[in-house]
Amino acid sequence: MSVSSTDVRNIAIVGHNGTGKTSLLEQILFQSGVVSRAESIDSGKTTSDYTEEEIQRKISIHTAMANISFEGKSLTFLDTPGTADFVGEVISAFRSCETALVTVDARDGAQIETIKLWKRLNDRNKPRAVFLNKTDRERADFFGAFNQLKEQLPATYVPITIPMGSGETFKGVINLIEKKAYAYTPNGKETVGEIPEEFNSLVEEYELLLIEAAAEGADDLIEKYFDVGTLEPDEIRRGLREGLAGNRIVPVFAGSSLLGSGISSLLTFIRNNFPSPVGKEDFIIADGEESTISIKQDGSVAAYVFKTTIDQFSGKLAYVKVVQGSIAGDTELFNPDFGKKEKPGKIYRMLGKKLVETDALCAGDIGVIAKSNITHTNASLLAADAGYRFKPLMFPSPIYSLAIQAGDKKSEDKMNEALYRITEEDLTFNIMFNEETKESTISGMGELHLTMILDKIKEKQKISINTKLPKVAYRETITKKSGVVEYAHKKQSGGHGQYGKVLIEIEPIERGLQYTFTNAIKGGSVSKGYMPGIEKGLQDAMAEGFLADYPMVDIGVTIVDGKEHPVDSSEMAFRLAAKGAMRMAIEKAGPVLLEPFMKLAVYVEDKYLGDILSDLSGKRGRVLGQEDIGGGIQMVRAEVPQAEMLNYAIDLKSMTSGTGSFELEFDHYEMISGRIADEVIKAAKAAREAAEK
Repeated sequence: MSVSSTDVRNIAIVGHNGTGKTSLLEQILFQSGVVSRAESIDSGKTTSDYTEEEIQRKISIHTAMANISFEGKSLTFLDTPGTADFVGEVISAFRSCETALVTVDARDGAQIETIKLWKRLNDRNKPRAVFLNKTDRERADFFGAFNQLKEQLPATYVPITIPMGSGETFKGVINLIEKKAYAYTPNGKETVGEIPEEFNSLVEEYELLLIEAAAEGADDLIEKYFDVGTLEPDEIRRGLREGLAGNRIVPVFAGSSLLGSGISSLLTFIRNNFPSPVGKEDFIIADGEESTISIKQDGSVAAYVFKTTIDQFSGKLAYVKVVQGSIAGDTELFNPDFGKKEKPGKIYRMLGKKLVETDALCAGDIGVIAKSNITHTNASLLAADAGYRFKPLMFPSPIYSLAIQAGDKKSEDKMNEALYRITEEDLTFNIMFNEETKESTISGMGELHLTMILDKIKEKQKISINTKLPKVAYRETITKKSGVVEYAHKKQSGGHGQYGKVLIEIEPIERGLQYTFTNAIKGGSVSKGYMPGIEKGLQDAMAEGFLADYPMVDIGVTIVDGKEHPVDSSEMAFRLAAKGAMRMAIEKAGPVLLEPFMKLAVYVEDKYLGDILSDLSGKRGRVLGQEDIGGGIQMVRAEVPQAEMLNYAIDLKSMTSGTGSFELEFDHYEMISGRIADEVIKAAKAAREAAEK
């Protein structure tokens, strides 16, 4: 059944790993009557963790979608992974949802992934609410965690529900808007009653915070609050609704996803107060310029694909966000990337792995198109004359790579086909063949990310795969002018011979320019027709390298003279002459090795900062600065040689007990010499000799 855009609510459930996102969604589905019982993670039967690897490892790996109808509203939840290795899934959920629901463990408060996610939400100015979970557990401290949030992640936090007791004494939650107590029961449903007297003073204290925060939601309410000192219930609701939509307040809920406590109040608040998509903006590219487009029901159809998966029964599933117009089975969609049109045939919503057919998706809605030939992640689905595309999702660069090889020739095609299929689904994973190192490499967001992909392929394809750390793509360059060198290529073996003579000079040029060529010959001693051959010879020599077989870069070449023979000269003769001259010139120009340097950002708890700084120093890194990003988390920025970063995903996990994370991207090349350069040259020589045997 289709709905109006004003009745749509899209919520991304996000949080640090283990804070109860999946079990929270399970309770939402149970208490809204969508499932008959709330399954536990250990049962392997939860709605949103349904893949084999998620059931086996008991963690979320993929974003799962669940759509429910609740009191006249259409609520779509995206349950996202909490591990940094799968951050791409979270990014696509943030793009497609108007609000985030952040789960926080009431025992631990904001953890490192909470803080990083919060920063991403701030960057998007995305409205959010907090569910302080596990208030029934030992060590749970809702009020301590509430105050910690205020200190570590500054915002205007609004208590909507507070717990009745904690740990073993936990009885349920108090709804401060309704002024009612919601006690949990063994069957998972909550019973509504009067607030026990023992909590009256606590209710008064936090009700005051609620009213103060609601007043900040709208200017007229602030004035009334200053004049009167309180607000009416309807005014409180309006202040909360407007404040949340404008990301000026953060509602906070108490509860236990294990016991099903706090869910009823959360659901009601989402239904009444979370913003609809109408009027929200998304980004488009038109004529090379970035612009925005508003979500609205009228106008030509406009949607984008934020995620794709391959289902063994239904084929390719494309998760779409409709921005304008609506999509039904007979709607004609145009993909400007392919220049093709298509009608979806059927439109679906999702409930975990279950496809639920629906009439249409309205503007602001999220749904699924199956078995499409024109969809892919980041695809724009538009009216044929739209003249724009949606801005692609921006994912972080991969931080961990492995060189990969099938166990035998027969398995190679199977392995490659499976790997390339995964790149279509997961844009934080890529595979490439490195021409320099002659290795196929896969790259992703961490050791766990790659391990799970490879384990899945090995199991399904019944093949063996060998991995190792990849070789570093070093470069070579020169440090000084060579002076003019002369080289002649002569060969006589009956009939026409080969003859070409060149005089060249080389010099270092600005880093990053790669190569320049200047023809300074006067008098036409070498015909212009031989210049392409000469340039090819120069580039042949640069590609082969000089010290360790790595490509040479940032060299300027000037040809100053030469000589040709009227019969024996040819393009090939001059190509070989230029290559010989180049090798002679390089020898005189102070050849050196260059190594790639990476730009690194490390996120660690304060207590590990000293260890991290010491480790970076031992890795030849240069620390550029550090920033306290809140929550007891430090972000360290540094430049580090790539050779020292190959195992950093594993090293950091070991140093920080699995809590640290990092981002990495290529930055520049720098010269190396001494022992390190000698080792690289020695390794290259050994590899060359092994290949020649």
